[in-house]
Amino acid sequence: MRRAVAAHADPVDAENLARFFQTHPGGYGEGDAFLGVRVPALRAVAKAYVDLPPADIRELLDDPWHEHRMVALLIAVTAFRRAGRVRTADPELRQALHATYLEAVLAGRVDNWDLVDCSAEWLVGEHLRTTSRDTALVERLTAETDLWRRRVGIMATFAWTKAGDPAPALTAAAAVLDDRRDLVQKAAGWMLREVGKRVDRQVLLDFLEAHAAEMGRTALSYATEHLAPEVRARLRAL
Repeated sequence: MRRAVAAHADPVDAENLARFFQTHPGGYGEGDAFLGVRVPALRAVAKAYVDLPPADIRELLDDPWHEHRMVALLIAVTAFRRAGRVRTADPELRQALHATYLEAVLAGRVDNWDLVDCSAEWLVGEHLRTTSRDTALVERLTAETDLWRRRVGIMATFAWTKAGDPAPALTAAAAVLDDRRDLVQKAAGWMLREVGKRVDRQVLLDFLEAHAAEMGRTALSYATEHLAPEVRARLRAL
């Protein structure tokens, strides 16, 4: 699998990706290493290796190369979704992939926003929504101070929002109101915006009326992106 990824590596892209994901000292991706492989190529590799066992996926998630961790997550999500279809249903595999993912999250191996955003909705959110329906794990992750665990908790709520339940997203957004880190702000605002788009705009407006004065500007901007200009201006003024 690593050879398949390496075949798409580009040193120029590696430099650009390193800058984009802030691998410099003090950046949120400090110390990460890139081969220079674009996401479409990684998705193609993941599709070819969708039968990779969870143990091998977990081993890949300890790899120092960002693209190897990304392809491991893409494989896990593809396998998880396939195992949820009627003809290829495999609840035990879904549970194993969830457990593998959670172990990697707690070990700090899902450690950039693209890694979180491609995986948390499925390997945490959708798994819990379709099994226990318990949001306690999501709330624990959202309560963490660690940036990436917190983002996993926030992004996991997308599964419920897509299914028409806004409660987990609203709870997560309320839990991080005082967190001014940019990648928390963007995730919370994005999930709130999706509540307004996919569930009920009035539910979003009610939340914003109650909390806009406490929200960071970035989160509020994301949450109100599709609202009328006069509504956005009034909420910002709060």
